[in-house]
Amino acid sequence: MTLFPHICIPFLFSGDDATQTAHPENSSRENRIKARCQSCTSFVLKAIWGLLIILSVSSSWVGTTQIVKITYKNFYCPFFMTWFSTNWNIMFFPVYYSGHLATAQEKQSPMKKFRECSRIFGEDGLTLKLFLKRTAPFSILWTLTNYLYLLALKKLTATDVSALFCCNKAFVFLLSWIVLKDRFMGVRIVAAIMAITGIVMMAYADNFHADSIIGVAFAVGSASTSALYKVLFKMFLGSANFGEAAHFVSTLGFFNLIFISFTPVILYFTKVEHWSSFAALPWGCLCGMAGLWLAFNILVNVGVVLTYPILISIGTVLSVPGNAAVDLLKQEVIFNVVRLAATIIICLGFLLMLLPEEWDEITLRFINSLKEKKSEEHVDDITDSSVHLRSRSRANGTVSIPLA
Repeated sequence: MTLFPHICIPFLFSGDDATQTAHPENSSRENRIKARCQSCTSFVLKAIWGLLIILSVSSSWVGTTQIVKITYKNFYCPFFMTWFSTNWNIMFFPVYYSGHLATAQEKQSPMKKFRECSRIFGEDGLTLKLFLKRTAPFSILWTLTNYLYLLALKKLTATDVSALFCCNKAFVFLLSWIVLKDRFMGVRIVAAIMAITGIVMMAYADNFHADSIIGVAFAVGSASTSALYKVLFKMFLGSANFGEAAHFVSTLGFFNLIFISFTPVILYFTKVEHWSSFAALPWGCLCGMAGLWLAFNILVNVGVVLTYPILISIGTVLSVPGNAAVDLLKQEVIFNVVRLAATIIICLGFLLMLLPEEWDEITLRFINSLKEKKSEEHVDDITDSSVHLRSRSRANGTVSIPLA
């Protein structure tokens, strides 16, 4: 007769049946662990790419703005600079196709890839009618956005212009709400009000000086045309992948070269934008500005593929402190209280625009999950303490129960 007969019961089923039931559980547990590791790895990679993209986007935008300011010291032809930099958009699709050849397992010919990406214009691809109908309004808006931005840089500092341009997020929301009937969000209305407040404060920072008001108007106009471009793109063309975006931007470059080239010629002969000779042009600054502008547009579209889109927007708003640091080093800006407050308010409004549509539901779910975790931890602490008390009581007196 055994002393502890109840202990032998679990060992009656310790043969093949137990191993067979344990094996699926172990394999499923391993699969879950592998899935978690893969998701963690992809998240870390996206975060690393996101950090690099943020730094690259902000640096390219700061570099573009500062090179324009340097160019203006000896050469002030904003429309010619806009036209010249827009022509560089033609290189967008070749850069994309080079990346395709370097990374894709199944290589495609340039014409086949071009036709595939031209589906952004419709099932028939790019025709002459669609080229004129779709490209013309977007090319005009693109040129207006960049031209007004360059005009604003003549009147205001790089910090002020980059901060005011961040208002385009608020204008995109307002236009999307009115035109596209997007969901109404109170927090984005607050962000739009903050953007408008920042605009008024930016004009007030120089006591409503004439140049300051004109510069603010140019910067706000640039932000408005940029917002209109984005809303119309979403309305008529929808969403585009990286290849389609590269194709479309290159098409804008071709349209600019073919149909808008007459404008700088007219401005040259009417002496509105005149220079002595082509040899006297600051080609180094012009090419640097155009190259960084092209790099900015490529990085924005690459970043959407490699990382989270919200990080691209953060990279854009970080150009404001980046330009501020450069302006302070060059001693071109004096931050009074009003200008600093206006810049901060606009940037905060920009960040509020980045909140997702379900931000309130996500916040509530996050708070509830924290409460559940705390309650579970509290229950675990209670059970652990009760188990500890039971083990102590058994050690003190109840060990002799089986001996009875």
